[in-house]
Amino acid sequence: MENSKTGLKKFIYDFKRYLPLLFNLASKDIKVKYRRSVLGIAWSILNPLLTMLVLTQVFQMLLRVQVENFATYYIVGSSLWAFFSESTSLSLSSILGASSLIKKVYIPKYMFPLEKCIFAMINYLFSLIAVFLVMIIQGVYPTWTTLLAVLPILYCFVFCCGFSLILSAVTVYFRDMAHLYSVLLTVWMYLTPILYPISLIQDKPIIYNIVKLNPMFYYVEYIRDVMMYNTVPGIRDNLICIGFAVVFLALGSLIFKKCEGKFILHI
Repeated sequence: MENSKTGLKKFIYDFKRYLPLLFNLASKDIKVKYRRSVLGIAWSILNPLLTMLVLTQVFQMLLRVQVENFATYYIVGSSLWAFFSESTSLSLSSILGASSLIKKVYIPKYMFPLEKCIFAMINYLFSLIAVFLVMIIQGVYPTWTTLLAVLPILYCFVFCCGFSLILSAVTVYFRDMAHLYSVLLTVWMYLTPILYPISLIQDKPIIYNIVKLNPMFYYVEYIRDVMMYNTVPGIRDNLICIGFAVVFLALGSLIFKKCEGKFILHI
């Protein structure tokens, strides 16, 4: 018990001490990303808008997907998915990418995947401007329930942090994870109702049950409920979202802690 308290105290001390570094690294990533871009941060707004325009034409016009306010439906879900995809994909190689720094000075190694999640969160917050623009154009006006969007975003952020810790640790030992994860992300995206309503697969029990095991399904549905449909998810929905976030954060922390001692031998 005493060791666990000591470990917790050390974690809190290190986290507070290196918190400015965490945000400095995120700030550096933002500057590097937009350094040579003519549009700069505006691209974070234009990118989801242009993607939405293309996919709206394909899925609503050609494939006859029947969803009211499909453009809003898509961009609300896809922007949250993009946050998850970007944060975990960048975190994947975050330890390997910081190998030269890790070899020179002591920095808590979990800072690197967490920084990627913060960087992706900042990009996501910029993309919300595009989300609100599409909502207003389609006549889906924000109400007081829109303020509750902070909850699924927070839940998803914690989930991303936990999953990123797992990915970054595993990739140090298994470099092919970078290639496998891109395939996994593609499959995962199609198992998340972003381009289609969940009702479309209710008569396919196997696929439907797999989707219901998908944490991103609950986060996407939650944010649509509060931003599009002006409904407040119940306690069960919140507990499911919190459960996935806490379980993956605990699992990620445990796996990362067990692996980080030997990182220096593999980077």
